[in-house]
Amino acid sequence: MIELSIFNDIFATTFHVLYFVMIIGTIAIVVLDNRQPVKTMAWILVLAFLPVIGLVFYFFFGRSTRKEKLISRKGVTRLTKHPMAEYQAQAAFSCPEEQYQLMHFFRQVSHALPFDGNAIETYSDGLSMLQALIKEIGKAKHHIHLQFYIFEDDSAGRLLRDLLIDKARQGVEVRLLYDDVGCWHVPHTFYDEMRGAGIEVRSFLKVFFPLFTSKVNYRNHRKIAVIDGRVAFTGGMNIARRYIKGVPWGIWRDAHIRIEGKAVYGLQTAFLTDWYVVDRTLITSARYYPEIETCGNALIQIVTSNPVGEWHDIMQGLLIAISSSRKYFYIQTPYLLPTDPILLSLKTAALAGVDVRIMIPMRADARITHLGSMSYLDDMMRAGVKIYLYNKGFLHSKLMVSDDTLSTIGSTNMDFRSFEHNFEINAFMYDSASAQKIKEIFLQDQKDSILLQRKEWTKRPWYQKVEESIVRLLAPLL
Repeated sequence: MIELSIFNDIFATTFHVLYFVMIIGTIAIVVLDNRQPVKTMAWILVLAFLPVIGLVFYFFFGRSTRKEKLISRKGVTRLTKHPMAEYQAQAAFSCPEEQYQLMHFFRQVSHALPFDGNAIETYSDGLSMLQALIKEIGKAKHHIHLQFYIFEDDSAGRLLRDLLIDKARQGVEVRLLYDDVGCWHVPHTFYDEMRGAGIEVRSFLKVFFPLFTSKVNYRNHRKIAVIDGRVAFTGGMNIARRYIKGVPWGIWRDAHIRIEGKAVYGLQTAFLTDWYVVDRTLITSARYYPEIETCGNALIQIVTSNPVGEWHDIMQGLLIAISSSRKYFYIQTPYLLPTDPILLSLKTAALAGVDVRIMIPMRADARITHLGSMSYLDDMMRAGVKIYLYNKGFLHSKLMVSDDTLSTIGSTNMDFRSFEHNFEINAFMYDSASAQKIKEIFLQDQKDSILLQRKEWTKRPWYQKVEESIVRLLAPLL
């Protein structure tokens, strides 16, 4: 018994020493990675006060791979060859003077080509978007490219799956890209049935435990549909029944856009770039970039961002957009966990007299992130930002509009994860007609929202304030 006790003591001491060394070593790695100080401190708190769990959490979600290259510069050049030729050949177009700097930034940093002469159609509910998508897929003659963060095995997903199978059997090329983590719980048989029909199906950054766990943190949140290279869809909607039927407490409000025109080239390039990442096949044929005539008057730039690039493209672009606003800046987002630069720019604009309005759901699908969002409201209201709580259901819409000259719809949330960890995509529009459409969506939803009053907000229970403040410490990690 004495020998067993000594052995247990030695084992316990050894374990604690090794664990202490691992903690100190991991903290040193976090510090030497030179991240934002707030994010570094958040990880130090997690590692110091959540034994074992903190290490596991960091192993899955904390390691940085921003120096990785997913595609070479030569590959990007080949993928953008045809869009670049069309961009250079198009007639001169006019961009609102106050938005020229933003357009130039995206052109320089994200290699996003602006195209004039596009027609757009907006959707604020899943049913109308799915019906429009099915209609366009039904007309496909050459290829269908689909990319979603979530593609569920439910009534909505099976409806679209069966249509894709029919089109593949008709000889149409069909490629489907889904996020491996976003569709973790979807049975493999769901996708295998499509593969059996000749559809090329791939998962983005597939996670094999325990070899590639760092990839859990970097997810592809983009939603892209391209049909025959002429019509495309993007926005915040995935393929799942809840996007149509809603949630137990109300409807599911979202925002998506259909584009017809040369801006489709940008969505095509984004899809084919991601396809190369997972399939290592570089698809550059001119067949995927057909000649397109002028369809409308919308000037559109398709902008992507990713966690392995040199810059935070969309976040930095939003900083320019907010600081350039003169009259108003309206935002819809399901999650409001802004980085410090975004938070400061919003407050600065409001203090300078810009009508800054932010709409978030009154009730969200994730309690932790919603608590974190609530912790920012008082500070912003104090600076003059108007906060609207959408109370007709769950607001999943990700849109922004400013000064009747700039608008955007896409997959990007106003949070750390979208800005720094996810692969995202947004359509930025630089014309008055598009801005008026997006603005009308916001103002219609404003009728189903409550304008939060700071005087009443400060009276919420003390324990709620404590919960919010604690969660806010972890905001960079959520």
